[in-house]
Amino acid sequence: MHTIGSDSSTASVTTKWWSPVDLTPGYFALVMGTGIVSVALHLCGYAVVSRLLLAITVVAYVVLVVLNLWRIIAYRSAVVSDVSDIARSFGFFTFVAGSGVIGSRLAMAGWWTAAAVLLIVAAVSWLFLGYIVPVVAVLGRAERPIIKGANGLWFVWIVGAQSVAMLSATLEPILAGAREILAITAVFAWSLGMILYVAVAMFVALRLMTFPLDPRDFNPTYWISMGALAITVVAAARIAEMASAPMVDATRGLVAGTAVLLWCFATWLIPALFGVGVWRHVIHRVPLRYEPSLWSIVFPLGMYSVAGIYLGRVNELPIVEAVGTAWLWVAVTAWAVTFVAMIRAILLRIIRRR
Repeated sequence: MHTIGSDSSTASVTTKWWSPVDLTPGYFALVMGTGIVSVALHLCGYAVVSRLLLAITVVAYVVLVVLNLWRIIAYRSAVVSDVSDIARSFGFFTFVAGSGVIGSRLAMAGWWTAAAVLLIVAAVSWLFLGYIVPVVAVLGRAERPIIKGANGLWFVWIVGAQSVAMLSATLEPILAGAREILAITAVFAWSLGMILYVAVAMFVALRLMTFPLDPRDFNPTYWISMGALAITVVAAARIAEMASAPMVDATRGLVAGTAVLLWCFATWLIPALFGVGVWRHVIHRVPLRYEPSLWSIVFPLGMYSVAGIYLGRVNELPIVEAVGTAWLWVAVTAWAVTFVAMIRAILLRIIRRR
């Protein structure tokens, strides 16, 4: 549970079963995971189940927005504490990524206006958080070394950028009047996300090589390193499909070729990440129980499925498309298990409080 030190508001919520003060910044990973599995189901023709997950995604998004606004108004000290905590602050980018993912799914359903609004929300919030979070959490801290706090959650920064690129490229064929600005936004966000991935990967790798390895530190957020690659592949495939524009024409070949390389790297990462899970839970016996960060596993699994399907279709790579289609069921299984575990955890908490 999140604690807020000496804040007097703590006393007023101890008798309640739950309060927004407990809300983790990264809970929009629920929206990311559910939304991208809905996208994968839609691409594979499972329309009814896809719409069901879309409905859950929309409800979760609205509820989380309301709860976070409540938290910002009523528990500002808790929010400031999260922003200042280098281990948690990058979780705020899950709002950006969640907005981009749900926008892409709504665009597939023909809700162009809603998707365009979500693109604006995602782009503006990514730019705002992209300056605020690093400055406050990294440059604003006196203690050193900062690198000790680097973790898998930092990769959500890249996922946010690529969600903006993906949604911009999705809307580009539809919104003819804004085609030029959408093309620029897609290429700009994709390129920036690529550079940031290299930087974040270096920071996280340096942290792993410099400080002792505690199995408890290898939480599910490290899966986002693969999810960031997968969404970069999808955004690249979308950009390669866009109509002729100066920014697109200048980068189309580079983007398309890079997508194939990144898909291969993402594929290579999957056994390594599963191996880390075995090392953590089987060898070192770290208990496996529900926590919000488990949605950070669902999203990469679903994103990998979508990446394979898109890349295979755009570049005419049937083997890659077949892998993505088969992987859908891994993502669906992970979503179902995590969703049931979440509902069970909520019900148990209510029962215990009462």
